[in-house]
Amino acid sequence: MSETNKKIVEKVNAAFADNSVEGFLSCCADDIEWTMVGDKSVKGKETIRKWMLSMDMEPPKFSVDIVIAEGDAVAAYGNMTMRDTEGKTAPYAYCDIYRFRDAKIVQLISFVIKTEEAKMQTGG
Repeated sequence: MSETNKKIVEKVNAAFADNSVEGFLSCCADDIEWTMVGDKSVKGKETIRKWMLSMDMEPPKFSVDIVIAEGDAVAAYGNMTMRDTEGKTAPYAYCDIYRFRDAKIVQLISFVIKTEEAKMQTGG
């Protein structure tokens, strides 16, 4: 199960890199809950679709440096650059924790922290 879930996270990261909302949502259960720690929590595939489509932003450039899978959970850590709230490109570190049910994402917890400099190791 862990390897299958890791492959799904790879597919999700490719969708994020391509700015593909539908590519991401195709990997999600209808009752998915996405929590951006320190910011907001969005529940339900349709609500997440509307929220993602409402953001006018270019896709982040990111690396996936560490992926750990165990049972029904996968954690992915890396660095990225994206536009900040002022419209300037800024570096961030992230950690996404995914929980799965029947090969679909049911929970995504995202920790995203602005950093002083990006440490891009690989293209995402």
